[in-house]
Amino acid sequence: MAAAALASSPNHRLSLLSASRSKPSSILRAPNPTRLSPAFPSILCSSSSSSSPQPTAGGEEEEAERGRRLSKQSSWEAKDSEGDDYLYRLGKEADNMNIAVGARSGVVDDLFVGNFLGKDSDIVFDYRQKATRTFQYLQGDYYIAPLFLDKVACHIVKNYIAHLLDIKIPLILGIWGGKGQGKTFQTELIFRAMGIEPVIMSAGELESEKAGEPGRLIRDRYRTASQVIQNQGKMSCLMINDLDAGVGRFGNTQMTVNNQIVAGTLMNLVDNPTRVSIGQTWRESDVTHRVPIIVTGNDFSTLYAPLIRDGRMEKYYWQPDSEDIINIVHRMYAKDGLSFEEVSGIVDTFPNQALDFYGALRSRTYDQAILKWVDDIGGHEQLSNKLLKQKKGDMLPTFIPPKTTIGALIESGNSLVKEQELIMNSKLSKEYMKNLED
Repeated sequence: MAAAALASSPNHRLSLLSASRSKPSSILRAPNPTRLSPAFPSILCSSSSSSSPQPTAGGEEEEAERGRRLSKQSSWEAKDSEGDDYLYRLGKEADNMNIAVGARSGVVDDLFVGNFLGKDSDIVFDYRQKATRTFQYLQGDYYIAPLFLDKVACHIVKNYIAHLLDIKIPLILGIWGGKGQGKTFQTELIFRAMGIEPVIMSAGELESEKAGEPGRLIRDRYRTASQVIQNQGKMSCLMINDLDAGVGRFGNTQMTVNNQIVAGTLMNLVDNPTRVSIGQTWRESDVTHRVPIIVTGNDFSTLYAPLIRDGRMEKYYWQPDSEDIINIVHRMYAKDGLSFEEVSGIVDTFPNQALDFYGALRSRTYDQAILKWVDDIGGHEQLSNKLLKQKKGDMLPTFIPPKTTIGALIESGNSLVKEQELIMNSKLSKEYMKNLED
């Protein structure tokens, strides 16, 4: 007890410290806590400020690095041969590549979603996912040709039950025919009737200043349609309008690398419809749904021959007969109150015309009514102020559609026929380049 009291005395503690500094060879050593008896209390010989050594300037970075690391053996921070950590490698190999998931209703607790921005705090999520078409603008009762409907529906159904059929099923349906025959419009009507939400591309997306970009875009759109099937539970397909205009060969047109890649991409999709890469590392679990493809065009003979062979593409030539044309035009003029006999008379008056000709007839009958409406708002000089610089509260005069009559339609049809004949007969290009023909 006396020894413990003596050691705890401040004066004695100072004398021990001074003695140890003056005599380097002193036998006094710091007490070893492992050798002390459990009953013997530990002795504090210095304050906390002097107990921990101060790091040198060169060791500060090493100390900070050790503080950031979990441990020296942590596999989460280990580097592979390419210098990537384990978390990066794990994310790259994950099956779920969807990174557009934020605080969405039903995914996280509604308490954390909130209502001030709606149920979805990621307000651009819905816009990013709208690569599909819903055809809400197709209001009204339109006519669908029975043969056209049977062909498209049969192609879609066969591809959805391909695993049940022991036959070779072409992935692509090529619908081709004359210009303005309603190939795209009839297909969209079928999509609306069958409840299909397709992904639609056009010929303008099949060329780019970057080599390989259109091919990647086709694969990306194909996978998007597959995700619609898997995630939304809706039927979907990929539709490419005017394929021959994008990758067809006409005369001496230049064949680009992207034309070749697009043709090769479509052929690869047909041969491997459930294994589609957009650039990531191949994984065994990366299997997509089989998505039927529908393409339209005017002349498929301009396409790459191996692409349109029977095993890859099923062809359907669409040439509406007189009955189809009359039914389609009659539904087109349903709001105008024209009878079936009156529509038949109009079709007989202008034979051998495409379906878009009869749509142009109805549009042409509005010309006089529109010119009269322009006069009502102040004439041609006031168009900019009335249409673009309209003040708040100012109301434009109500446009009254003209009554469609047989006489007005026939008059508009005659003017359209004269324009067609003038273009075909004049051929001013020959006049401009007549020296090249000599």
